[in-house]
Amino acid sequence: MSRLHVTNDYVLELNNVYHAGQMEASTCLEKMVGNSSVGVVLKDVSVEVHGGELMAVLGSKGSGKKTLLDVIARRAQGPTRGQILLNGVPMSMRLFQDSCAYVGRKCHLLEGLTTKQTLYYAAHLTIVSSYVKSTRVKQVMADLALVHVANHGVHFLNQSEYRRLAIGIQLLRDPVVILLDEPTSDLDPLHTYMVVSILSNHAKKYNRIVVLSTEKPRSDIFPFLDRVTYLCLGDVVYTGATRMMLDYFRHLGFPCPELENPLMFYLCLSTVDRRSQERFLESSNQIAALVDKFRLDGRPFRKCAVSYADHVMETEHRLPLTAYGRPTTTQVLTNLMSREWAILWNCGSPIGRSHFFLRLLLLPVFFFLLWIFYYDLPLNQQSYASRNGLLYSCLAGTMFLSVASTVAVHPALRTRYYQESRDGFYFGPSFILARSLASLPLSVMTVAAASAIIYFGMPISTNPFQYLLFGSTLWAVHYFMEQQTMALLMLVKSSFNAALTSLFLGIVYLNVGSAMVRAIPGLPDYLYYLTYVTQSRYAAAVLNEQHFRNFSSLPSVLNATLSIPCPSGTTFSNYGCRYSNGTHYLMERYHLTHPPYDDDLRFWLNFGLNFLFTGAMFFANIILHIVPLPAFVKSKFRG
Repeated sequence: MSRLHVTNDYVLELNNVYHAGQMEASTCLEKMVGNSSVGVVLKDVSVEVHGGELMAVLGSKGSGKKTLLDVIARRAQGPTRGQILLNGVPMSMRLFQDSCAYVGRKCHLLEGLTTKQTLYYAAHLTIVSSYVKSTRVKQVMADLALVHVANHGVHFLNQSEYRRLAIGIQLLRDPVVILLDEPTSDLDPLHTYMVVSILSNHAKKYNRIVVLSTEKPRSDIFPFLDRVTYLCLGDVVYTGATRMMLDYFRHLGFPCPELENPLMFYLCLSTVDRRSQERFLESSNQIAALVDKFRLDGRPFRKCAVSYADHVMETEHRLPLTAYGRPTTTQVLTNLMSREWAILWNCGSPIGRSHFFLRLLLLPVFFFLLWIFYYDLPLNQQSYASRNGLLYSCLAGTMFLSVASTVAVHPALRTRYYQESRDGFYFGPSFILARSLASLPLSVMTVAAASAIIYFGMPISTNPFQYLLFGSTLWAVHYFMEQQTMALLMLVKSSFNAALTSLFLGIVYLNVGSAMVRAIPGLPDYLYYLTYVTQSRYAAAVLNEQHFRNFSSLPSVLNATLSIPCPSGTTFSNYGCRYSNGTHYLMERYHLTHPPYDDDLRFWLNFGLNFLFTGAMFFANIILHIVPLPAFVKSKFRG
């Protein structure tokens, strides 16, 4: 693995870099088969920037600014050739993750946490020493002027504070190089000036390299820019010291008028004029001449280093803090779980309150409504159908509400995972394992409370063991649907579409395999064999056998030891006694052809297979987070 050399001055160099990438928007099918239109995005780019400097990459839309940052960060998709060196060491993905940082234009932070909590949890993911974590959080909040909002929820921050917090997460590691894609976009002039001045101060105070891109530079940030790089359609028009830029273009016959913003003036000079064909040709020829001129005579300007030694302060950390080690996997898992629970128990936040209700109270509330509706069932032939409806409602409610709570909670965590994994904080298996472990006690609590309402409130039984069987069967279904929905949300950005897909699959499971909607003996052969690959077959079989057969001396009024009469003069007597006991009811729903009537009903086997499906879905989710996904899928969730 390449290691960064410890020196008093850091140098980031790009030498003759070419990059080919996607030129136009492509359809999903074209992206999948790799037929997207590809062209040269960067052409012979050579740039140099030193420690203590802030460099701005300027250019109009489509000039290659973001691609240049992505190439440096080893994130760009497509072939790249040329040299990218940090202190003479070739830039690799691992070196960038260890020594550098990237702040995207779109950064999604977790709502429900405060500013201070966000920084502390980020520090726990990247820094080993507890003392250093606390010190760095305080220092970063002070440097980025976030102390006054330390205890404010992320969702209450204004746009400037939100952007500075996103920058602060990356600055915690004290990276040698920090790249920022449009950090001042959509900010007002005052906050634009504030952000750029903070970044400039950070570069000089800690002898770090800061590279940012911007499309509309203001004149008031001119004094903070040590270097500028002008790009036009992937070509370098100028790169070098800002104070030498005016002399360079004046020498070429393009002096900046007085009272004009020099940054915008030369940006317009480096932009193709598309207002008419004549202007397009004229500006294109002019820019081509400027590009050729700089390739011939621009090396001294590119190599010239800004003299900043007089105001660079000594810093304790010459290497990024990640160079001193990273947290262990156990520490990362613990931190991710703690962060998720912190959102849940933050009752002062509307996000925290909604998570608390969805994950702990929603299912018990639904089961309470079921209890009100089904309480005091009459003892007659209709009891079988009513009890079947109750079990179906319990099973369906558990499945569907698990999907609802997951799509409300998981997308924000998923999007944050995609961004943090790209930074090398942790990877897919750690994320899904932490999510599953954090959700485990919550799902147990909500299913246990909901099951108690039905099981003891009806009352069905006072036997704790029977309640445990009932509740654990529903929990396995709840957890299975949660894992299934998380797997879908990894591939589908829209929560609504993922929820519809997961709900549709749940409906198929219930209607085909549960034997509660349609009796299994009445299914065509292909559907019957299909039921073997649905979890609902085994969960419903356990619930049905537990409530309609004399299992383990279950004192159910519908079991096989007690017949329900059909008294004359009643509505039911007009149609005869359809079910004499619980076993007769089960014979209609399942294949029970001979004693001991266990062709489809093997209680403990079905009970175990129900949990096996849950475990299989969990491991499938782990594998899904290990297998590399197409870049166009992951790019949907990243900034």
